[in-house]
Amino acid sequence: MLKILIPTLMLVPTAWMVKSKWLWPTTLTQSLIIALFSLSWLINMSETGWSNLNGYMATDLLSTPLLVLTCWLLPLMIMASQSHTALEPINRQRTYITLLTSLQIFLILAFGATEIIMFYIMFEATLIPTLIIITRWGNQTERLNAGIYFLFYTLAGSLPLLVALLLLQNSAGTLSLLTLQYSDPVQLTSYADKLWWAGCLIAFLVKMPLYGVHLWLPKAHVEAPVAGSMVLAAVLLKLGGYGMMRMVVMLDPLTQELSYPFIVFALWGVIMTGSICLRQTDLKSLIAYSSVSHMGLVVGGILIQTPWGFSGALILMIAHGLASSALFCLANTNYERTHSRTMLLARGLQMVLPLMTTWWFIASLANLALPPLPNLMGEIMIITSMFNWSWWTLVLTGAGTLITASYSLYMFLMTQRGPLPAHIIALDPSHTREHLLMALHLIPLLMLVMKPELIWGWAS
Repeated sequence: MLKILIPTLMLVPTAWMVKSKWLWPTTLTQSLIIALFSLSWLINMSETGWSNLNGYMATDLLSTPLLVLTCWLLPLMIMASQSHTALEPINRQRTYITLLTSLQIFLILAFGATEIIMFYIMFEATLIPTLIIITRWGNQTERLNAGIYFLFYTLAGSLPLLVALLLLQNSAGTLSLLTLQYSDPVQLTSYADKLWWAGCLIAFLVKMPLYGVHLWLPKAHVEAPVAGSMVLAAVLLKLGGYGMMRMVVMLDPLTQELSYPFIVFALWGVIMTGSICLRQTDLKSLIAYSSVSHMGLVVGGILIQTPWGFSGALILMIAHGLASSALFCLANTNYERTHSRTMLLARGLQMVLPLMTTWWFIASLANLALPPLPNLMGEIMIITSMFNWSWWTLVLTGAGTLITASYSLYMFLMTQRGPLPAHIIALDPSHTREHLLMALHLIPLLMLVMKPELIWGWAS
């Protein structure tokens, strides 16, 4: 654990001490080395239980894929941000890289924590760098509004969680994930217990986000710079899913009755946000709403509490992290060239940037869950376990997958096919940096097809 955490901490002095012309290459190289080292966590994925253990930090089959995804994303964020921060004063560039690094530090501490309170503190701490990145480096004037939405939704959801955790500490005597699963099951009968159950889960459902409390997400995505969007879509939404998987184990007898409305909201949200995607004009907004619909499936998979549902949720979270992050990078490459996110104004780009169209094609297909990609594995496992629970859910999940396919193809055809608009005259060619960025997103996604047991967390 420390061989990843200490180099990540040392990225902060590196960013401030290195000469300005070497700032981006040095930080990129160091973060790439950290990302490659983090792959060593995947070695003992065949064993059950916890490994790499000390008193506070450990990895198991559930947290390892998310930790590796976190480390993998930092170099990609640095690579994607290089172009649009190049014109800023050097100190602001250093601050930007420091914020991205601090985000990775908090996320490693959150996913690696064995103590639930430590997880909670790091879960909250990720708010601060994300908020600064959105409100300082966002594109439009609405970025302050988006930041306030983001902050208050998350804080309002997570204050009940803090109270719920303190109550749990009082009754169980410990908040360590290593021992809580072996403690006596709590007999939850009164109304107060039902409120406690809701308090434990609502923070994570807001973070996921569940349909109904999802309004902060499209705002935050649309206003954030590219690195903010990438880390929001790829890792921060997964904090919610990870927290739910950890908590649901302890809430056992009540979840069977109380989870119905949330499952209904999640599945209804898959259809509703998919339908919203079909009539979006803003490219980033479309990708953001598609995240809400995918996360709705994940919520359903976790709340029905079957091994297949859990496993499918984890696979879908990892696959969605890579695919949606790739889509945000592609949207950003378009934005850097045309300075518009409106899909009607920048279409037919296959004529100008044919190689970028290939990346668009692969990323869109990953988003609509084409076989044999891990996105499909996750979706099929969740849909199967939902069907096993109640066959009515097939109507909702089936309609959801159809709509997903429709808007993914609509997005691809709208941006890439058709005649080039007359106002697009001189576009920069696509750079090697952008192709490398896309390759580092999509090649891992394709390689996971060969060895899916790395991310399915079966034994957990």
